[in-house]
Amino acid sequence: MSVVIGIAGGSGSGKTTVQRRILERFGPDAIALLEHDVYYRDLSHLPLEERTQFNFDHPNALETELMVGQLDTLLGGIPIENPTYDYANHSRLTETDRIEPRPVVIVEGILVLAEPALRDRMDIKLYVDTAADVRLMRRIDRDINERGRTLESVMTQYRRTVRPMHLEFVEPSKVYADVIIPRGGKNQVAIDMVLARVQTLLATDQAKG
Repeated sequence: MSVVIGIAGGSGSGKTTVQRRILERFGPDAIALLEHDVYYRDLSHLPLEERTQFNFDHPNALETELMVGQLDTLLGGIPIENPTYDYANHSRLTETDRIEPRPVVIVEGILVLAEPALRDRMDIKLYVDTAADVRLMRRIDRDINERGRTLESVMTQYRRTVRPMHLEFVEPSKVYADVIIPRGGKNQVAIDMVLARVQTLLATDQAKG
């Protein structure tokens, strides 16, 4: 049986850093990572201009039902073929990533705590809480350098959908968190507490096995 850790928080909050701390502690052979944003619905049937106007920050933009099904498959001890996504062109790729079952499964994404079906499968629910200006600066840096966006497109998307959807869906989901981590990956005390809890759950599962 795997320990499932949900990591949510606004875009640019530091979820990846928290995830990296868990990976460093338990090692890559112990971790399976499911990222919510590779489950964006395929928009390749639409012209590129229409895709750029799509609200990618609403829960309906994601094929969460597929993610839930694949998570259940992993928890059943069976490998999955994880989707891959082209963020520059807003379309799902034909290639997949094979993910093997592992003792720890991390479910990461801004909306994972807003989805009851995902929450129900989590043993530990984390919300990474970081100031809005810091999150925006990180998002600008990521989208320009990693996803081929322009500053204008990033800011337009932020005003039109990112901020409103954060206030409507992401921020309220923190009430479901077992642990809220202020300052993200820099909060070593909170991260140490999480790591200790994961270790306890793993030890309990091993004892049962």
